Amino acid sequence: MHGLVVDHGLQVGSADVADRAAEQLRGLGCSARVIEVEVGRGGGLEAAARRARYAALRAERPPGSLVLLGHTLDDQAETVLLGLGRGSGARSIAGMRPVDPPWARPFLSVRRATTEAACAALGLEPWLDPHNSDARFTRVRLRTEVLPLLEDALQGGVREALARTARQLREDADALDSLAAEVRGRVEAGEVLDAVALQEVPGALRRRVLRVWLLERGIPEITDEHLRAADALVSDWRGQGGPALPGDFVLRRAHGTLLVEAAGCKPPNG
Repeated sequence: MHGLVVDHGLQVGSADVADRAAEQLRGLGCSARVIEVEVGRGGGLEAAARRARYAALRAERPPGSLVLLGHTLDDQAETVLLGLGRGSGARSIAGMRPVDPPWARPFLSVRRATTEAACAALGLEPWLDPHNSDARFTRVRLRTEVLPLLEDALQGGVREALARTARQLREDADALDSLAAEVRGRVEAGEVLDAVALQEVPGALRRRVLRVWLLERGIPEITDEHLRAADALVSDWRGQGGPALPGDFVLRRAHGTLLVEAAGCKPPNG
């Protein structure tokens, strides 16, 4: 077992905290070392720290290994609520997967209080990150204000219910993704999609096909608005121009097919 401790360098004394965590891992029989990362600011501090952490873990893990993360059922419930609040769709509300190589989350069905009790029983001293109690962060307010209110109003069991909802949605999403892959195999030809054939497909599958296909064309980020505008070229075709997409791309329909082009290219005929 190999232990990797990420020092984000965001707080005074973070190097000492990382060293203590590594030492506790060695006490459990693991090899352990500290990885220092530089955290940017794009997308907010939480997101930037997560990107830096995951990039370091992905790069430093032994080849072919899984990285075990400490997310608990409480973290899953918070993730589901964040997805609901952002209107990010079923994929976001489905939360985190127990295994999503190279990531694995063995405690995803375990309450946070149980992991804290286990640490106490083993004589381990977990680091309580001050950021985890800083109300400037949305996730912290969900944890300390929203979830306790919901637990009180709904008479308990909210975190477990949210985690069950995430599991059910993952199962549904996996089934739809599998069906969408079959559809894509029928409507894709080289770099284009057959819009006429795709029109006969139910919207939930059609938009899944479009989303994956657009991402693979190099579109860096696709919002629900982008996706529905793209879908309109299939389901509500009236000769309209295609939507502008992130990364300076445009989606067009021509001769019954969909294609992605760099913005500024001369539109093809019909």
